Amino acid sequence: MKTTLLFLSVFLSVSLFGQNVIIPDANFKAILVGNSQINTNGDTEIQVSEASVYNFAIYCANSSISDLTGIEAFTALSFLNCASNQLTSLDISQNTVLVELGCFDNQLTSLDVSQNTALTNLVCWQNQLTSLDISQNTALTNLGCDDNQLTSLDVSQNTALTQLNCGNNQLTSLDVSQNTALISFGCYGNQLTSLDVSQNSALTSLSCEANQLTCINVANGNSMIFFSPLDNPNLTCIQVDAAAWSSTSWLDIDSQMYFSENCNYPAGCFTASLTELTTSKNLIQILDMMGRETSFKPNTPLIYVYDDGSIEKVFSVDY
Repeated sequence: MKTTLLFLSVFLSVSLFGQNVIIPDANFKAILVGNSQINTNGDTEIQVSEASVYNFAIYCANSSISDLTGIEAFTALSFLNCASNQLTSLDISQNTVLVELGCFDNQLTSLDVSQNTALTNLVCWQNQLTSLDISQNTALTNLGCDDNQLTSLDVSQNTALTQLNCGNNQLTSLDVSQNTALISFGCYGNQLTSLDVSQNSALTSLSCEANQLTCINVANGNSMIFFSPLDNPNLTCIQVDAAAWSSTSWLDIDSQMYFSENCNYPAGCFTASLTELTTSKNLIQILDMMGRETSFKPNTPLIYVYDDGSIEKVFSVDY
């Protein structure tokens, strides 16, 4: 009996150790097999035991890869660059310690990064993404998701972001009031009607060209080296805190635009008015960002709680 158990134990150990990772794409497999740091035994396969301990980077960009099956075996992988291929799907749910992901210039229609909570750098531009949930990726410092088909983007949980590029999508609104660490921000080529970066005093670069802006608040923006609101034909007044300085420092504006310390924008320019918010539900409570009950305060992020159980973040600017 003991001999039988010992035999089974040894057999299972050897079987597991020698199990090969299934890698259907020949181009992807060739890259992995050709990497001596991964293929440590130098054979023509990648064993699970080899994949599971490899904790560095896989670079397989521009390699005519259409299927990245097999990447799930690399559970300790830190960096993955699979850009400029023909990927239509990408499963990285098992790569939970991934720090950087570059999957731009593919044909992805969806991307699930909910299990990749260690991500600091996500570059997924030039795909066909219609949505992107990054609420679990609170360590993100760089997000590049431009040239997709996003209709909404919630970055309220990504307070560590220093670079955000979401240009050339279909965004109609974008709240960056919680992203106070932002240094570089590009939201050009969307359908934004308003933009408030008055909470983003660390910004050095803002590109918001080719939107449908009618109001914009760049107060506290004296750190910005580059600011361009070009090609927003409905935008005239640009709210700043130093009009004279802005006029000599920011020259990339359309002819109808000017800087002012009091643009006198209509009520609800940056957020929907209270009347609009309560047409089908009633406001029952106002909370601050710490969850404490409070009263309405302008220029302060608030949470509105309604009688239907829904909540909404509100930021009302008072000039």
